[in-house]
Amino acid sequence: MAQDSQGSRDSRRRRLPVVVVGAGPFGLATAAWLGAGGTTTRVLGEPMETWRTHMPDGMFLKSVPAASSISAPGDGHRFADFRAERGRPPVGDTYPIPVEEFVAYGHWFRKRLVPDVERTAVREVRRADGGFAVSLDSGEEVAARAVVVATGLVSYAHRPAGLTPLAAAGLASHTCDHQDLAAFAGRRVAVVGAGQSALESAALLHEAGAEPVVIARTRALLFGDPPPTDRPAARSWPDRLLKPGSALGPGWSLFAVSRGPAAYRRLPRPVRAHFLRTVLGPSGAWWLRDRVDGRFPVLCAHRLVGARQEDGAVRLEAEDTAGRRDVLHTDHVLAATGYRVDVERIPVLEPALRTSVRTWPGGAPVLSAECESSVPGLYFTGLAAAPTFGPLLRFVHGTTFAAPRVAASVAGGGGGGER
Repeated sequence: MAQDSQGSRDSRRRRLPVVVVGAGPFGLATAAWLGAGGTTTRVLGEPMETWRTHMPDGMFLKSVPAASSISAPGDGHRFADFRAERGRPPVGDTYPIPVEEFVAYGHWFRKRLVPDVERTAVREVRRADGGFAVSLDSGEEVAARAVVVATGLVSYAHRPAGLTPLAAAGLASHTCDHQDLAAFAGRRVAVVGAGQSALESAALLHEAGAEPVVIARTRALLFGDPPPTDRPAARSWPDRLLKPGSALGPGWSLFAVSRGPAAYRRLPRPVRAHFLRTVLGPSGAWWLRDRVDGRFPVLCAHRLVGARQEDGAVRLEAEDTAGRRDVLHTDHVLAATGYRVDVERIPVLEPALRTSVRTWPGGAPVLSAECESSVPGLYFTGLAAAPTFGPLLRFVHGTTFAAPRVAASVAGGGGGGER
């Protein structure tokens, strides 16, 4: 027994303080803050993988350049610094960032602050010996006191159940399944949704020579307003009082959710769920309007009520609010139906660990003020934290809130789980 106790103590001494699973903006930001605090960390995953392989070529970020920097513990690592080092001029609110440029910025940030990212896949995370065991595809097993889950959004893709048979036949997919929409050139594609992903995907399909039609539940397509100036500080005082600026855009609701994620967590759950659904609801960026209006058919106030394979293509039935039905024939259905956080859908967490995490209705993890779950030492950041802290955590700027909090909590030994 004494020998077993000694072995257990040796195992705990060899245990790493923390493993970060994922190397996108939230994983990199967390690792940068952990490293600055002297915490030994292993970061596992392909850098910027979601942005590089699950976003379509030709896409632009919806957030403005000033709100698109990955959080770092020191100066000199903003998106503006990246552009300056590349000899590119400063840009303001009227500059949409191409996804290729943002991916390049992410790699630049990694090389500077998180150079030791291990490009290996995580097979499983499970509880072990008072901490966690992280199994890698290489066969190695890593012991850690804490694990930060920063696995991005792909596993949360919402795929309407009615499209499952079509997806199995290769006739339906989610927007995150495609990097090159030009593959649909010459084909009819029904795009389901009314948000940025739906409208930008439809525009890219049209520009690639496909024949898109958008099916949207909203009564009308919505687009943001063009910024009146390139620099927020140049806005007039009356305008700034009426619509204060924020990382998510001008307006009091956006100001509140971008400045107060900690306070957002204290709101009653139904209120938080309402704000998460309605603040920054389905809409397109201002620069997208000219690429959508009048370019292809749009069925507003319609919902899909039927979808089946017919003669190698797809027969869709869409119903409007008056109960009238339209029948559409298309070659493919592209679901731009967003993402729904559910711990049960995180494949790297072993089933027993998933069921140990306390969740909100729908499956999102209940988190402490430091992003720690009910399982001590298990942290969630990025989109998984949005149901707790609000819409800010859907955007890169959310790294400024989450990364330093997680790093401080891990360095302090954690808070003992969700409170």
